[in-house]
Amino acid sequence: MPHIATSLLIAIVLAGCTNSNAPSIAAFGSYFPSWLLCAAVGIMGAILVRLGFIHLGLDDALPLRLFVYVCVAIIIAIATSLLFFAT
Repeated sequence: MPHIATSLLIAIVLAGCTNSNAPSIAAFGSYFPSWLLCAAVGIMGAILVRLGFIHLGLDDALPLRLFVYVCVAIIIAIATSLLFFAT
């Protein structure tokens, strides 16, 4: 019985593993993971959102600025990943 439980646990843990390659981008002669590009786009997007909020006067009204801008960066990074690298 313990072997069945162990086999089931291993099957559940490894269910997401596949033999396909991770999404990567060829740049400057080497391959970069796509999540790195998405993270950079998210950070740049959060900076642009912050500049927009400062221009509109909303930055001073935010209660937890760091948390808000980190969440904005994550949302933009995930959206970029889904738009360009989703299979």
